[in-house]
Amino acid sequence: MSLDWSSGALAVGLECYRTGKYFEAHEHWESVWLKCEEPEKTFLQALIQMTAAFHHLDRKNLRGAASLLRGALRKLDAFPASYGGIEVEAVRESIRAWLMALDEAGGSRELSIPRIR
Repeated sequence: MSLDWSSGALAVGLECYRTGKYFEAHEHWESVWLKCEEPEKTFLQALIQMTAAFHHLDRKNLRGAASLLRGALRKLDAFPASYGGIEVEAVRESIRAWLMALDEAGGSRELSIPRIR
């Protein structure tokens, strides 16, 4: 199964993610994740974890957000710089910056969420 971000649940979830509706994005992507096989399953799981992390961050659960970001990063580290139509390296760099901010100062709203492009 290839990941098509231009239509269906992935596209709707991406729009939700980009507008800060992280829980909704998670739900849309999970509906696709349930049908995926490896390696797409792990890749999409990483993006779902990252999205859930920002949902936790919105709820001031910094510890939960950091834990989910670490898990997402571990999964994404297994993928090339670009995969499934996504610039994975840019996402990884953004996650690392968020983890550093969370570790150092308890989070920073000055950082942008990782851009999925």
